[in-house]
Amino acid sequence: MRRPRRTNAVLVSAGAVLLASTAVALAPPAGAAAAGCSVNYGVSSQWQDGFGANVAITNLGDAVSSWTLTWSYGAGQTVTQAWNATVTQSGAAVTARNVAYNGGIATNATVSFGFNGSWSGSNPAPTSFALNGVACTGDTAPTTPPPTTPPPTTPPPNGPADITVNSATRYQTVDGFGAAQSIWGSAWSTAETQTLVGMGANQLGLSIVRTGLSPVSSEWATHVNSLKTAKSAGSNVKILASPWTAPAAWKTNNSRVNGGKLRTDYYDDYANHLNSYVQYMRGQGVTIDVTSVQNEPDWHPDYDSMDWSGTELRTFVRDQGTKVQNTKLMVAEAVNLNYNFTDPTLNDSTARNNIGYIGGHLYGTEDAGRLRPYNLAQQHNKPVWMTEWNLHAADGGGSNIWGNPANTAVWNETLDDIMRTVHKSMEANWSAYIWWYGKRYYSFIGDGESAYGTVAGAPLKRGYAFSQYSKYVRPGYQRVALTKSSKASPLEVTAYQGDGKITLVILNRSNSAVNNAVVQAPQNVTRAEHYLTSQNANAASQPTSVNGGQATINVGARSISTLVFTL
Repeated sequence: MRRPRRTNAVLVSAGAVLLASTAVALAPPAGAAAAGCSVNYGVSSQWQDGFGANVAITNLGDAVSSWTLTWSYGAGQTVTQAWNATVTQSGAAVTARNVAYNGGIATNATVSFGFNGSWSGSNPAPTSFALNGVACTGDTAPTTPPPTTPPPTTPPPNGPADITVNSATRYQTVDGFGAAQSIWGSAWSTAETQTLVGMGANQLGLSIVRTGLSPVSSEWATHVNSLKTAKSAGSNVKILASPWTAPAAWKTNNSRVNGGKLRTDYYDDYANHLNSYVQYMRGQGVTIDVTSVQNEPDWHPDYDSMDWSGTELRTFVRDQGTKVQNTKLMVAEAVNLNYNFTDPTLNDSTARNNIGYIGGHLYGTEDAGRLRPYNLAQQHNKPVWMTEWNLHAADGGGSNIWGNPANTAVWNETLDDIMRTVHKSMEANWSAYIWWYGKRYYSFIGDGESAYGTVAGAPLKRGYAFSQYSKYVRPGYQRVALTKSSKASPLEVTAYQGDGKITLVILNRSNSAVNNAVVQAPQNVTRAEHYLTSQNANAASQPTSVNGGQATINVGARSISTLVFTL
């Protein structure tokens, strides 16, 4: 179907700020720092190859709207992560600047910030600092000597948890998150495919690619290269092939368009047609993991389409399903997951055994009360996939807002409509969420259409937001239970476990940040990573502190973020 803050902590790496922020340090006014300023530098913890430090500046002098503190390391230490300041490093020279959310600084006030770093061999504290270019002559001694032993295996907890993960209670296994390539047009290029399925920087990590199964076999070659690239460039990428129609001569209206039914005397031909496609792709080195019997059997528009009833679908998969080899069949991709098109197959043991998946689209599904667990499918262990949705009402009829990553209308629709339905689909125990075209001005990467202001192949805001699921909740992960405190009540959270990780995806659709939120894992963790997308940030790394099985994070207002625990 084709239907139409800013955070209060900044994560940096050596030499570069990883989180793009509107906070920019202003040029310090003359005389903004007093020569008598004092710097207290303390190593708060130290472990093999790493350390944490806190820095406090006192006696700033005259009131300032910004400050810059510089020092040099003498033993090759490297800053890797900072908070409450923007910290960069060039060689031994380190520069720390305040960020705008700290506001103006009162005369003689104390300001502080912290960071993590790496070290090798020794970790002496720096002995001299300069504030806004003026050497500090006050105390610069460390507040505490560097510890020489690793932190305890189980540090004290940060406090009562705001989100507690319970991996003993498990729900659906996730098959993936994806998008469709052009059904009737040209294929994604190699670079575009890599951007969509890759796991690197500025790549979106899609794990399902939906492709059209043309009624004309001469068109099958169009997408071979992009599908091969998806399989090789991604990780565990699945291919879903969806037919819009059978060949015209096999239909009651003798046409590819305007619906029409498949004639019963051509049921076996249609099964062989689906099988021929799967075997052709297999011969090209592309495994078609899932093959749908029909896209939207309940919709007959003036483009490729074909009508079925639920009983007819049941009869076809019961009598012909075994002829389609080396793939798993899906029924029925109805417009709004109408159970009338899937219940007959699920209630017939022979037909049920010939399918692997239940599919449905999201158009009107929530209004119909079906954005919820499909109990009959769960009863028979048939994963439910949401295989298409398309929404781009924000443009109001067409504008170039889609190329503006900070456009409020685009972000509100992305967060409140698209990401919210992904969250609800996961809570409904569905196993996959597949958006419409991955390459389109309103989608995950731009198509370069001049009227809408996007760059062909470049990731868009909606793609970065979707990657908060697709890149970090991988095929085979299982959703697990969690509980929330009253402090975390504005947050919409799902948690997943797999590959030695626990991953939480967190939507904060409220207008207020939830700061210092404590997240409790079921066991001690070795590492925590936090990534956030908002109106002003794209899958940007965020600071987090870890104590045993707990992490403390700041969840920005109007944002979606992902917390990944490595166990």
